[in-house]
Amino acid sequence: MNKNNKNPFAQSKVYWKVKFIIPAAAAGTADNSFDDLALAVSGFETDEANGIWTFELLFGDVPDITEIKQRLMVISMLHEVPTPEAVVEKIEQQDWLSQVARNFPPLTIGRFYIHGSHVEEPPPHGAIAIKVDAGAAFGSGEHGTTRCCLEALDWLARSRSFRNILDMGCGSGVLAIAAAKLWKTDVLAVDIDPVAVRVTKDNVRENREQVWVEAAVSDGYASERLKRAGRGGRYDLIISNILARPLVKFAPDLYNHLLPGGAAVLSGLLTSQETMVLSAHLMQGLKLKKRFTHNEWCTLVLER
Repeated sequence: MNKNNKNPFAQSKVYWKVKFIIPAAAAGTADNSFDDLALAVSGFETDEANGIWTFELLFGDVPDITEIKQRLMVISMLHEVPTPEAVVEKIEQQDWLSQVARNFPPLTIGRFYIHGSHVEEPPPHGAIAIKVDAGAAFGSGEHGTTRCCLEALDWLARSRSFRNILDMGCGSGVLAIAAAKLWKTDVLAVDIDPVAVRVTKDNVRENREQVWVEAAVSDGYASERLKRAGRGGRYDLIISNILARPLVKFAPDLYNHLLPGGAAVLSGLLTSQETMVLSAHLMQGLKLKKRFTHNEWCTLVLER
């Protein structure tokens, strides 16, 4: 996350880094839990075989390690995993910049080329380039859920077009930006977290997609803006990369806001949670069209 629309690397010559490792099942929660504390939050899968992620938090001042430990404890309780140990390190500015460049190389996912602002070489010919820095917010492409969503959007774009798109739980806005670049149509990106909405707006401007993408705060499907957008609050494509239980809870809302013949891309769930999420949507009358998996993460493409 880049606070105050400034480059955090220009604010100080000395930074503090807090590092911890966590099981993949808790990675999504960890990625969303420190946006209000840190200048940047970066998560990377460092042990694919054992499902281990390493997170690094960047601070411009001495971090509140007590608060960080408390939040890690909450994450561990939510996911029933051991509480991670937080390691604090004082670093120089150039060291951090070099590390970001090493740990967040460009990603090619389908036709998409996801890269940070530190990448200077041009994208591959014919690629759809999206600029998102590693510390922007949850969803810069390296996580399995975001990766599968991008693959699903690329797959849909090869046979379908959409005119009214909703990104429910937009995070960094990368999926809303991807949809805008694929279909050049109106996309409403919403999130319950105002920080995520601000980051989405920053990334939309950075990728020059302001004409197509609007970001707004919404508690699920409750906001008036969401109800006014689309075709009377209904959309022909809904993207929802959140978590399994909220997906189940929102299944009736998704059905009611999805136009007949419309498609939904659901993600943020483990393969072990697929049956639970799919059943909730099949009960609403949706049909499974395709599934994408990456390690233990699963993305479902449904149709009304």
